[in-house]
Amino acid sequence: MTTDDPSRGDAPAADATDTDGDADATDDADATHHGFWADEVADEIEARDPDEPVVVKGGVSPSGVAHLGNFNEIMRGYFVAEVLRERGHEVRQVFTSDDKDPLRKLPRKLADADGNIVGLGEVDAGALGRNLGKPYTSIPDPFGGAESYAAHFAALLKADADRLGVPVEMISNTELYENGDFDPVVEHVLEHADTAREVLGEYQSKVDEDYVAFNPVCAECGKITETVTDIDLDAGTVDYVCTDMTVGDNTIDGCGHEGTATFREGKLPWRFEWPGQWQVLGVDFEPFGKDHAEGSWPSGKDIAENVLGIEPPVPMVYEWFTLNGEALSSSAGNIVTVSEMLDLLEPEVLRYFFALNPRKARDLDLTRLDQLVDDFDRFERAYFGEVDDESLTRFAERAYPFVVDEVREDRVRLPYTFAAVLGMTDDEDLRVKMARNEGFFDEDTPDEVVEEALDRVERARRWAEKMDNQYNYRLQVDLPEFDFDPAVEAALDDLAEFVAEGRDGEAIQGEIYETARRHDIEMGDFFAAGYRLFFDAEQGPRLGEFLGELERDFVVARLRRED
Repeated sequence: MTTDDPSRGDAPAADATDTDGDADATDDADATHHGFWADEVADEIEARDPDEPVVVKGGVSPSGVAHLGNFNEIMRGYFVAEVLRERGHEVRQVFTSDDKDPLRKLPRKLADADGNIVGLGEVDAGALGRNLGKPYTSIPDPFGGAESYAAHFAALLKADADRLGVPVEMISNTELYENGDFDPVVEHVLEHADTAREVLGEYQSKVDEDYVAFNPVCAECGKITETVTDIDLDAGTVDYVCTDMTVGDNTIDGCGHEGTATFREGKLPWRFEWPGQWQVLGVDFEPFGKDHAEGSWPSGKDIAENVLGIEPPVPMVYEWFTLNGEALSSSAGNIVTVSEMLDLLEPEVLRYFFALNPRKARDLDLTRLDQLVDDFDRFERAYFGEVDDESLTRFAERAYPFVVDEVREDRVRLPYTFAAVLGMTDDEDLRVKMARNEGFFDEDTPDEVVEEALDRVERARRWAEKMDNQYNYRLQVDLPEFDFDPAVEAALDDLAEFVAEGRDGEAIQGEIYETARRHDIEMGDFFAAGYRLFFDAEQGPRLGEFLGELERDFVVARLRRED
């Protein structure tokens, strides 16, 4: 639906997801005869004959808002885990929080316990600033509800995973160190310090002959320090000096304290910690973004094989998706959370977005969410054999059961933009009548199917409000006050007769122009009269198309100015 008001015109027809049935997803897997990329990954994992349970991992550093981009690894891992479970494997899906990392800079945005994004001005930013250089688990929760900054972040991720039905186990790196799980890894790395230094030197220029792959936590100020002066493998300790930490162009001051720390009172640098997690958790598969593929993965693989002596997990590189054409960025404020998306989309639509080929870059354009929903609806119809597209059908037949909570053929999906039109009224009966007029329901449609279908209406309504687009209007159920001259009233009566004959929206739109001409009325005045009657406003959506989607008797009565 477009608009008759030039100031509220159509958004550019940008491709919300660049999907087309995701034919590329099946093309990439043709060599192994799979329609779904997760099957191809599961084949690679099974080829290694892994021990049970198979461990699928993801991870993140809790540095800011838990946004949709953080869910790439959780969702990519979820689909592989589900395929493996279907094949009879016991699977453990874990997600590590690298929460012993230091807070290196203040985030511009945070999310409260309900997932609402807030600025630093709404929390005690000074308290965060005083904790720069300290592990996330040592920093108080800015909102006061969780044990720490890290626990707050992890709770948000777990809540979002629960909303999407992903059975992921959240694991704290800090707890792995405190429980001694990392002790053998730390001891091995420090025992083979020369080898560790030589391997890492291939990837980091700052590695010199004094470099030690361990970062103690200063007992005096609580900050992470990178200066180790001695190692005692028998005692399981290191000596250190709390020195400054350089972060970009800034410096986090050390306190100068000289002390001794156990292997549990510090952490491995991240390039060693990542392969250390593979060893501690027995990881069989881990997806990661292309940024890690270009640097971190090669070093992690090298360290795993040549320092730790373990086999790295099966990797999978995924492309980033952009948001509204720009990179996801907490610092720039270009983010959206899972909870925000679920205000606008059903969980299965969001799962579908992540089920698409991870090797293809996509843009999530919030202004065109209707296109993403339309793609999902077509994907669903393809599963039930209602779409003449062999590639899409092949993909849907395999992936659809992993996207929905329950495979059922009796669902009714209202097109997203039509749902937004229904959202213009709060009258539930009128919504049902409008949907019935468009053929989505009949007298035999079960009440529970109708209720489920109408769930999309409130989401589409929130989308219209958030985007302030051509659907962000409110239909007036009661007749508004009006003051029309006789010529306009006569024209409205004529239009009412035309609508009563049973015309579609396109025909009504054309007749609005013809009626105005016949009665020698200014076109803008006639549209304004229509907007006044239906919206009690001066402007609105493309009027004829909108009236064609409303319940006919209601439209006729309103054009005749009858209550």
